Amino acid sequence: MLQTPNIEINTTKVKIPNNGLEIDVYLAQPAHQGIFGAVIVFQEIFGVNNHIREVTELIAKQGYVAVAPTLYQRIAPGFEVEFSSEDVGYSPEGYRLGLEYYQQVKYQEIFSDIQAMIAYLKTLPNVNDNAIGVIGFCFGGHVAYITATLPDIKATASFYGGGITTSSYGEDTPTIDRTSEIKGTIYVFFGTRDALVSQEENEHIEAELKKHQINHRVFRYDAGHGFFHGLFVEEYPFIAQHPSYNPEAAPDAWQRVLELFQNNL
Repeated sequence: MLQTPNIEINTTKVKIPNNGLEIDVYLAQPAHQGIFGAVIVFQEIFGVNNHIREVTELIAKQGYVAVAPTLYQRIAPGFEVEFSSEDVGYSPEGYRLGLEYYQQVKYQEIFSDIQAMIAYLKTLPNVNDNAIGVIGFCFGGHVAYITATLPDIKATASFYGGGITTSSYGEDTPTIDRTSEIKGTIYVFFGTRDALVSQEENEHIEAELKKHQINHRVFRYDAGHGFFHGLFVEEYPFIAQHPSYNPEAAPDAWQRVLELFQNNL
């Protein structure tokens, strides 16, 4: 069973301004007073759904201020698709829409939203603005890798980020070419049976991290894409486990994430 600290948390939804746009954000934070590190949680293509909210809450229970911004605010505000055991996954329509919106994302807009999130965190009286990290999954894993290039980011956990080596949301230069800009520590997580992120891709990422002497660790598991989805099913029984959930890989990866944040935030 997943062991989590017995820290009471508060959760709410807030709107963060960014050049006339209001970004919907899910905020979870310890209920007690103190100064905490902060973690930005980046969604998959399915929006800030139960899975992303659960990750945000579990991070808050570890003693961090955690925020999950909507990355489709300009394209489809309020969009989220829930994973369903009855549908054996995400519905075909939900998957189609998530992919359609993902393909409309633009690097400069995402980058601007990330900077707005960092600026917001720095306004919170309970946040140590020298201790900000990020975590992301799939689409969010790629966004986390982008975010790692910002000097404010001390720790990054990127899970099976797709397209890092080949694209950057409309830019001519793929995200991998920005690896040298990473200042903090980055952990990257892959499944060796991932049909969406090839072994060649994750080896390329590792090679670039080594080439530029980035403080990093690479974790590979005998698992498929989405192997982390469902780790918290006992804590949140309304969450359905992804068919690719791996009961050996996910808990180990979670401990690595906690180690990353504890050592850097």
